[in-house]
Amino acid sequence: MNIHFSKVIPDPLASISHSSQSIWKSNFTLDNTLDKRVLLNASSGKGKTTFSNLLVGIRKDYSGNILFNNVDISSFSVEDWVNIREQKISIVHQDLQLFLNLSAIENILIKNELTQTFSIEEIEIFLKQVNLFDKKDQTVATMSMGQKQRIAIIRALCQPFEWIILDEPFSHLDDENSKICFDLIQNRCFEINAGFILTSLDPVEDFQFDKYLKL
Repeated sequence: MNIHFSKVIPDPLASISHSSQSIWKSNFTLDNTLDKRVLLNASSGKGKTTFSNLLVGIRKDYSGNILFNNVDISSFSVEDWVNIREQKISIVHQDLQLFLNLSAIENILIKNELTQTFSIEEIEIFLKQVNLFDKKDQTVATMSMGQKQRIAIIRALCQPFEWIILDEPFSHLDDENSKICFDLIQNRCFEINAGFILTSLDPVEDFQFDKYLKL
């Protein structure tokens, strides 16, 4: 799926000066057949989360045009967005949006059961890969932020998608766990010919990307 931005600027950022390299008020296209690994690196307050929320239709307070496969997203109905969020775009929100009163495995299964993407055995393999298999029945409320981030990443992978948006997904992970999660995301995207957009507060030097965006 192609994502095209044409002169987009969120209303809250309209009065702020942006560099000539910024994606705001510019024209650019993301093609998941070419730009499989996209990094959006920017300091706080520049609009990383706003950008992520625009792509899943949560925020609509902007000017300009955002097109998915040449169709303006402003024309999408509620039903359209339901289908997009289930089949086309997955997301790891910065605040994770996990159900704190449920266990790690229950949080993942809630998403997976919508599309039956993986078996329970395959999900347990993911949990083993991120070193959380022994925590699968633990209530999310009792987990650390780093553990919660890994659960949110696995949950986001448990659906079909052409793009996965990850809003600062490694902010509470050490280098080892960041690499494990990056490889997990990358391998899944290559497997299904999808792309991912990762936002980061700090420069990401340990991983390779196909495209770099700036705010």
